[in-house]
Amino acid sequence: MTADNPLDKSRTAPAVRLIGLPTDSHSSFLRGAAAAPPLIRAALGSDHSNMAAESGVEIGVDIRIEDAGDLPLAEEPADDERICRAVAEAIAAGAVPLALGGDHSVSFPIVEAVAAAHGPVDILHFDAHPDLYDDFEGDPRSHASPFARIMEGGHARRLVQVGIRTLNRHCREQAERFGVEIVPMRGFAPERVPRLSGPVYISIDLDGFDPSVAPGVSHHEPGGLTVRDVLAVLDRLDAPVVGADIVEYNPDRDLNGVTAVLAAKLVREIAALVLRTRPS
Repeated sequence: MTADNPLDKSRTAPAVRLIGLPTDSHSSFLRGAAAAPPLIRAALGSDHSNMAAESGVEIGVDIRIEDAGDLPLAEEPADDERICRAVAEAIAAGAVPLALGGDHSVSFPIVEAVAAAHGPVDILHFDAHPDLYDDFEGDPRSHASPFARIMEGGHARRLVQVGIRTLNRHCREQAERFGVEIVPMRGFAPERVPRLSGPVYISIDLDGFDPSVAPGVSHHEPGGLTVRDVLAVLDRLDAPVVGADIVEYNPDRDLNGVTAVLAAKLVREIAALVLRTRPS
């Protein structure tokens, strides 16, 4: 971003680096998530709101957001390498990578690169689905499989999944295999989410929210999280946040851009959380 952009005013503040990942090559059912990153950015910079998080942290003053733009992804195996390289470059520059998907398959190369820099991470994953399939419809890199690949690769010490409400037998077996801690929607309360020791990686699939507040997703699953539920869970985090992604926004299914606005709010709140949890 240019020096006069309000998202990037303070050159001395800690930085979160946005990395757009315009791909839905591993989506099932519907495509469309590849178009998401520019629309999330537009909502983030819109005059309809300001750049303060709920805690009072101001983006561009207390913490800055750098924008690395969208990677030139081409629906090929080399995409994973491109994603890993962009994440590694952000970390090497002292920034915390925050990826804008794209479908959830992108979480695997992101976490792989974050773990290469920080060691195995604790993952806090919000989703309607556990995304633990050994493969889905013959695709081991499906957006329904990233956390199986992450756990197989040893990139996570701990995986806590919040908002799950579609756990079938296969994914239950996979969760047991990998020691995944699932906090289902049935009986949900923020206090049921275990505390993490860090370093922490946050992955937010927007279909973890109830479709009444996030209609712009490919897989509507009623009975989901409220915005306040997710913010309450994030507010309880006190371990260092070293990376994050916001994925599965499908603009083709959005209503009045409300899901893009939600994604933009999450960018602000995660940036504020990065500042609050950074080691002193």
